[in-house]
Amino acid sequence: MDTKTPSLCGAYQGIFNIGAAVGTRSIRREREFIAAHYNSVTAENRMKFEEIHPEEQRYDFDATDEIIKFAEQNGMAVRGHTLVWHNQTPDWVFEDAAGAPASRALVLERLESHAYAVMGRYRGKIHAWDVVNEAIEDKKESVLRETKWLSTVGEDYLEQAFRIAHKADPSASLFYNDYNETDPVKRDKIYRLVRSLLDAGAPVHGIGMQGHWNLHGPSLGEIREAIELYASLGVRLHITELDISAFAFEDRRSDLLTPTEEMERLLTQRYDEVFRVFREYRSVIDSVTFWGAADTHTWLDGFPVRGRLNWPLPFDRELKPKSAFWRIVEHSASSKK
Repeated sequence: MDTKTPSLCGAYQGIFNIGAAVGTRSIRREREFIAAHYNSVTAENRMKFEEIHPEEQRYDFDATDEIIKFAEQNGMAVRGHTLVWHNQTPDWVFEDAAGAPASRALVLERLESHAYAVMGRYRGKIHAWDVVNEAIEDKKESVLRETKWLSTVGEDYLEQAFRIAHKADPSASLFYNDYNETDPVKRDKIYRLVRSLLDAGAPVHGIGMQGHWNLHGPSLGEIREAIELYASLGVRLHITELDISAFAFEDRRSDLLTPTEEMERLLTQRYDEVFRVFREYRSVIDSVTFWGAADTHTWLDGFPVRGRLNWPLPFDRELKPKSAFWRIVEHSASSKK
């Protein structure tokens, strides 16, 4: 790390944690850089069901163990991601011995076994878990997404997942996590879902706002409205997967090899604005996690346009701070007064 560059997480010490999504490759290649700028990590993929529990009788903890060890060595918090998701869950979870759809009881038994094995192994080492990820349907007419969890367990699968997770690790903070969380239609559905879970007595402690945004949206007003609505439930908020795409979702350009000056200007302005909002709501936000440590690795390279590059993070492909980084750090001190 350049000794002239301040630590990103250090600038926000006492305000909220600053995290990054990592994998074994990134912590091996960028170990010192990540440790210098982040005090929280989330496994981008390695804790997902199919990665850690690919077969019913086989777990693979090697990658997660490596990430946990890295975090412990550097005094970092760890967010667990994720227990229940419609993607990256192996088919065997939902099938009986004959290959037919498994019963509700069997699927819940498997989820409990999985949660006890994974959360039990890392009890006291992972402080927060995204228990259920992306269960809300984007379309207006539906609330819950059609998934195998829903079809095999039923509409109470979220409640059951949170109860199981709490039993597996009573000390962990448990989150519902989703994207498009500022869209008014989806925002209200997320609110009603979490409200219903709380009313049922489910141990939901927080809402994860993913924060996959872009240079042009959502508006700051929509971000504020979402934060205030979710916080009114009395739960904690984490920004869990923050990145700011250089392209609006409908923009299908694929010819750029580097960001334009206008993109860099807008990225700086955008990060400045959203971090002003985060600091404004520091009383309810405990953690802001970027979905990647630097532009060296971002899921937005190639999504949604195959082969297209993107530059959504405060550090560039050489791990150097962008002007967006300096703007984020520059105004952090005022929040500590």
